[in-house]
Amino acid sequence: MTFLALDVGNTRLKWAQYDAPVVGAKLLAHGAVFLENIDRLAENDWQGMPEPSAILGCVVAGDAIKRRLAEQMEIWEVLPRWVHSSPQEAGLTNGYDHPARLGADRWVAMIGAYHRLLARGIHKPCLVVMVGTAVTVEAIDASGKFLGGIILPGHGIMLRALESGTAGLHVPTGEVRDFPTNTSDALTSGGTFAIAGAVQRMVDNITRHCGEAPECIMTGGAGWKVAPSMTVRFELVEGLIFDGLLEIAARRFKS
Repeated sequence: MTFLALDVGNTRLKWAQYDAPVVGAKLLAHGAVFLENIDRLAENDWQGMPEPSAILGCVVAGDAIKRRLAEQMEIWEVLPRWVHSSPQEAGLTNGYDHPARLGADRWVAMIGAYHRLLARGIHKPCLVVMVGTAVTVEAIDASGKFLGGIILPGHGIMLRALESGTAGLHVPTGEVRDFPTNTSDALTSGGTFAIAGAVQRMVDNITRHCGEAPECIMTGGAGWKVAPSMTVRFELVEGLIFDGLLEIAARRFKS
């Protein structure tokens, strides 16, 4: 029973095919495409790929993207299922005021992070940082309750906002410096430090609330850009959403 996992973000679609919908399944194939190119998935990336027995995904890009993706999956007979945030799933409790309004990608990433720690016998608070088009920082206590999280602009959005709102800031991307001495470096360093500072603030918040420092897990396509500037110890995990999808799939597609 092969399994196709889909992570449809604001900028890219990432997919991974496994030999079964279970935790620890063997990865058979994977790929990523920008959203403007998803109409060619069936004839390119997925052409000749064995038909999956089950498909599970999370999507934050909107219904129009979901419909275009559904058209690409018409090459198979299996219907995809989509993860929607719920009050509880896979041992995690959703503390959002309106659980269904929590972004599905945030929910799935938290499930992946929580079980990643449990698999190691770690029962501690956890901070989940996703660095992409937007940046989210989620707090989970040791019992598996999502306490809440913050959302801030990703690095690209910050730079574009400054460029559009301030004259003379159309400059090349710079480097992260402790003491920037040119505008390019000042912009790049400012955006990076803003993200690192927000993470540090959430570490302080959860440490004060739970009485112990959290484990920190970072993911997202731009995580590597922020990683060198982080002031807290963390683990960088590339496929955290896929980890979460496997945890959920193991329960939903249980034979």
